[in-house]
Amino acid sequence: MNKQITHTALAGLLLACLAPLAQAQTAPPVAGPQAGDPARWYQADSTPQAQLRTLQKEIGAALAEAKKACRQEAPANRAACLKTAQDTYKQDMANAQSLRDAAHPK
Repeated sequence: MNKQITHTALAGLLLACLAPLAQAQTAPPVAGPQAGDPARWYQADSTPQAQLRTLQKEIGAALAEAKKACRQEAPANRAACLKTAQDTYKQDMANAQSLRDAAHPK
């Protein structure tokens, strides 16, 4: 069989198999504010400085979650897990401005 036809057939088969998965991965529509949620949760950061502060808070929260997960590790793996979490935090904080710029293009 011709290589071009084989590649085209395989690509088509792959797309046919992945299409239902892509549809299944779409997020449900956001329902809006829930009862008891502070209004500030639904206000977009209007300035680059506010966006950067929010991103830094999110990076800190990710570190806290990673540390919590590390505490569930076996004692032999815990130190390496915590070091990886701390290294990721430092890298993300060092790149925070670039991450903000990528998330909020002008």
